[in-house]
Amino acid sequence: MTTSEGAPAATARPGEDVALWAAARDGDSDAFAALYHRHADPVWRHAHRLTGSPTAAEDVLAATFLTTWRRRAEVQLAAGSLRAWLFAVAGNEARTEWRRTHRRHRLLRRIGPAPHVDDHSDTVVTSLDDRRRAHQVLAAVAELPAAQREAVALCLVGDVPYAEAAEVLGVPEATLRSRVHRARATLRTVVPEEVR
Repeated sequence: MTTSEGAPAATARPGEDVALWAAARDGDSDAFAALYHRHADPVWRHAHRLTGSPTAAEDVLAATFLTTWRRRAEVQLAAGSLRAWLFAVAGNEARTEWRRTHRRHRLLRRIGPAPHVDDHSDTVVTSLDDRRRAHQVLAAVAELPAAQREAVALCLVGDVPYAEAAEVLGVPEATLRSRVHRARATLRTVVPEEVR
């Protein structure tokens, strides 16, 4: 597997990010680049699940690592890994991207309909349906209380283990599981086929 930049992706084991992060936190750009190549693919996939768009996922990936670099003094590793932090930041960036897209769509509605395209294919229709469903789920998640949104982004969307997510969020694991349970119950009423 390769990163979006074409470099080989490394699989991080628990605790492997500690030394690289210590160097990156002190301004070592080579260490930060190594962390990027290690985590870019999973962060991009997480962003793609959240946005439903490869282009938006690229934007979220870039913003996630830029935010991580700028806020490196605040970063907390969970079980020696940077991934849970990156997934949390990517969730925030995806919500920002969704709001930006929503504003753009409102503007386009005011301007008027797009020109008619004659050659619609089943693939395009399926893609649009998938994106519509993704936006519906994102809209429902955006309405959740902040604590539940964070829990959903990390545990349901990002598949971060409960113990790691709880450590990143600074709450007991039981509290995190309760938040996920309440969020699932709420989301099932809005988009029942999307939440299992």
